[in-house]
Amino acid sequence: MSVVSNVTVTVPATTANLGPGFDCIGAALKLYNEFKFTRQEGGLTIHVTGTEAEGVQTDESNLLYQAFIKFYQHIEQTPATVKIEIKLGVPLARGLGSSATAIVGGLVAANQLEGTPMSQSQVMELAIAMEGHPDNVVPALLGGCRLAATSGAAWEICDVPWHQDIVPVIAIPNFELSTSEARGVLPTEVSRADAIFNTAHLGLLLRGLETGNGQWLKTALQDKLHQPYRKALIPGYDAVNIAAVSAGAYGMVISGAGPTLLALTDKLHSEAVEAAMLAAWQEEGITAEVRSLSLDTQGAKSF
Repeated sequence: MSVVSNVTVTVPATTANLGPGFDCIGAALKLYNEFKFTRQEGGLTIHVTGTEAEGVQTDESNLLYQAFIKFYQHIEQTPATVKIEIKLGVPLARGLGSSATAIVGGLVAANQLEGTPMSQSQVMELAIAMEGHPDNVVPALLGGCRLAATSGAAWEICDVPWHQDIVPVIAIPNFELSTSEARGVLPTEVSRADAIFNTAHLGLLLRGLETGNGQWLKTALQDKLHQPYRKALIPGYDAVNIAAVSAGAYGMVISGAGPTLLALTDKLHSEAVEAAMLAAWQEEGITAEVRSLSLDTQGAKSF
C-alpha cells in the first residue's frame, strides 16, 4: 500500500425506492458531486462551489468529512489533515442522494489516500452502516440499478438490469424536504395486505425494468408503504403525477424521500413528460428544474 498526496472522487446522484422498493433499491444517475482531498499541514479547510454551496457546512460537522474520519476510526489510524474542495452538482435535501454522495465520497477518498487498505465491499458495508440503509449509497458507490438484501450478517447486492429504452425524468422543485421529516410521517406498522401488495409490485418492477415492458411498469410503480403518506409533504404532487402520465409516462414516484419526483417513460415521450411536469408545477406556483437523465453505470470514480 502506498499513500498519495491528493485524490479527486466523483460520485453520482441516486434515485431510491422506485415506488415499491422502499429502502432496498436505487439507481445511479448521470449527475455528480466532485470532491478533492489534498494533504496539508495545519488544520482542516473546506471550500465549496456550485449551486447551494452556502448550504454546506465547512467545519468538522461536514458529512463528507465525518465519513472521511469514520474510515480512519475503522482502520484505527490517525486521520490525515486535509484541504477539501467540493464542487456541487447534486441538489441538497431533494431526494437525489446528496448525503450518500458525501458518505461514499469521504470513505472512497480516505481509502485512496491511504493506499486502499479496504476492499470495495468493505467500504460499501461501512457506507451502509453510516447511512442506515443501502438504497442510495450502494448505487452511488457501484453505479447502475441495485437491489440490496441482508441475512443479518452481510449484504447481498444484486445488479438490476435496466432496459435501454427506459428514460428517468426528474423534476426537482425549489424547496427542500428533509429525510427525517419524510420518515416522520410513516406508520410504524403496515397491514399484511399492504406488505403483500408491495412484494408483488417490487417483483413486477424488477421484470419491468429488465424488459422495458411499459404495461408492467405502469402497475409496478405503485406503492403502499411510503408514498401515500409522503405525498402530502409535496405540494402539487397529484397534479404533476396526472400531467406526467397524461404525457406518456409509465408512472411517477417520489425520488428517495422527496421532494424530487421521478417519472419513467420511453425515449419517444421523454420531452413531452418533461414539459408536462414543469408546467404542472408552475401552475401550482412552484419553480422546478426538470430534465431527462440516463443511468450512471460506473459509480464512484477516483483519480
